[in-house]
Amino acid sequence: TYGFPELSGLREKIARAHRIANPGCHASGFIALVAPLVENGLLNKDAFLSCFSLTGYSGGGKKMIAQYEAPDRSPLLAAPRQYGLSQAHKHLPEMQKLCGLTAPPAFCPVVADYYSGMEVTVPIFARQLKSGGIEDIKAVYAEKYNGPVVTCGDESQGGFLSASALSGTDGMKICVYGNEERILLTAIYDNLGKGASGAALECMNLVLGKEKNYGLSIKRR
Repeated sequence: TYGFPELSGLREKIARAHRIANPGCHASGFIALVAPLVENGLLNKDAFLSCFSLTGYSGGGKKMIAQYEAPDRSPLLAAPRQYGLSQAHKHLPEMQKLCGLTAPPAFCPVVADYYSGMEVTVPIFARQLKSGGIEDIKAVYAEKYNGPVVTCGDESQGGFLSASALSGTDGMKICVYGNEERILLTAIYDNLGKGASGAALECMNLVLGKEKNYGLSIKRR
């Protein structure tokens, strides 16, 4: 069973499951943003989408952490680095399947010189929507994500949005920016939290009959 309890019908399945697949870190943000819009008829299943995802270097595991924290590291690591250039990233199949899309998005993952935190953005034009507009999108998210792990709101500060805004926590914040023509769908979370071990613990809580956020760090430290 796919371990994203906020998706329709999965919470009950996870609670009864013997095998649970932990979602990919990049995939978690994309699925959280796109799946509800397809489910509610705002986006067509055959929509051509793109996804920009910024992550801290801890997402690359021990080897990448060692590279970034080495005293003699390459000067190229001081700037953000895009990867997945062949459009064959391992998260693409689950991004497509869990959202019910007929084709995967054009995916642009980027790793940058900070430890943890993730910002996934799906830009869309209003004319891509099957129905509704930016306020309808916000309404779908508000009904879908009412906490305690995934919530809606605004994480920007002075017109800037930091990918490390929820670093060190296990929650996810869904944000919608833009205007009636061009809309930015954004998920902010920690690649090590809701993007990894926090998601696993959330699922374990369901299996054990615990509170949704038992053992999770939702508030900023």
